[in-house]
Amino acid sequence: MDDDLSSWAPQAAEAEAGHAPVPASAAWRPGDHPGRRQFVDIGWLPLEGDPRGGIDVTLAFETWGELNAARDNAIYVAHAFTGDSHVTGGWWSGLVGPGKPIDTDRYYVVSANVIGGCQGTTGPAHPNPLDGKPWGASFPYVTLHDMVTAEARLADHLGIDAWALVIGPSMGGMRALEWAATYPERVRAIAAVGTTAATTAEQIAWNAAQSAAIRLDPAFLDGDYYHLPDGHGPHRGLGIARAIAHTTYRSEPELDARFGRHVQDGDPLRLEGFYAVESYLEHHADKLARRFDANTYLRMLHAINTHDVGRGRGGVDTALGRYSGEALVLAIDSDRLYPLSNAERIAAALPQSGGVTLLHSDIGHDGFLVDSTGLNDAVAGLVERVAVSA
Repeated sequence: MDDDLSSWAPQAAEAEAGHAPVPASAAWRPGDHPGRRQFVDIGWLPLEGDPRGGIDVTLAFETWGELNAARDNAIYVAHAFTGDSHVTGGWWSGLVGPGKPIDTDRYYVVSANVIGGCQGTTGPAHPNPLDGKPWGASFPYVTLHDMVTAEARLADHLGIDAWALVIGPSMGGMRALEWAATYPERVRAIAAVGTTAATTAEQIAWNAAQSAAIRLDPAFLDGDYYHLPDGHGPHRGLGIARAIAHTTYRSEPELDARFGRHVQDGDPLRLEGFYAVESYLEHHADKLARRFDANTYLRMLHAINTHDVGRGRGGVDTALGRYSGEALVLAIDSDRLYPLSNAERIAAALPQSGGVTLLHSDIGHDGFLVDSTGLNDAVAGLVERVAVSA
């Protein structure tokens, strides 16, 4: 394979497969069909790193079930890095839904797309109120604290004084911890799944490679690419970023067992064809490019890189020590992105968690999506410990 971006990309196989060209951005934009999304204008939101101080924000969110009269049965589900508000019937259907551990017949379940996202909430693809054009490069970089501040505004809008549970995997787990540190009185239980209390140097290093892949795509145009026609946006860089990330989401033994050194087509020795694992990564690159946005990807990387729940609070132990509610800290034994040591640090700061609940999965970090039995049992046990009114 050649070394230039054009040879490794979602576009590379699309003509052969008969797919439509990849859009410059797959972000949801005002005027698109809302689906199940609801919207709330939460007004001016202060942002930690924005020299302007903040921006006006509209949040896109979804709800399932009914809020009871006591308003104490609300559960917030915080999505992961490239996730969205569509939880049940979407990315976490094994855990959330009628009769599931988070039972939407019993609980009022809420999930919102984060600020800076690309699935309905104000983000880089949205119109800048100054000129009506997409924000693009001028959209501010946000932190997980900013995201949780926005989520708290949503809780206010819904009349929820305290969540029965805030749960999330990966970046969502980081926000569950941020909720516990920022609003300990507004959370009766948290579940931090496959995550960390502070992003490590290695995790930042993986993110740096992903960021570079996007920024070095000539079609990225420093973030102002929304005017480009389908097939001409920064989907190559975005796809490579996804391939790097997806490798960290899976374990080495799982990849080797599934693909080994199998050649899918041609003879790689002669620089013709490719290995099966390369085809697998290209498939996931194509899928993400068709549902996500490169500017949002960069802002999510920044939010994760700057994540340290102890920042400005005297350290992780002090920050989480203010929280006295129920806690579940869950790790996956094959997770090489957020390994067991990350979970152990969280559990040490949250003694009420009873330590780390360690799940076995051959898959790696993505085990929280694929191998759900142990996760479901652990979450069901936590939910039963959180009393709600009838």
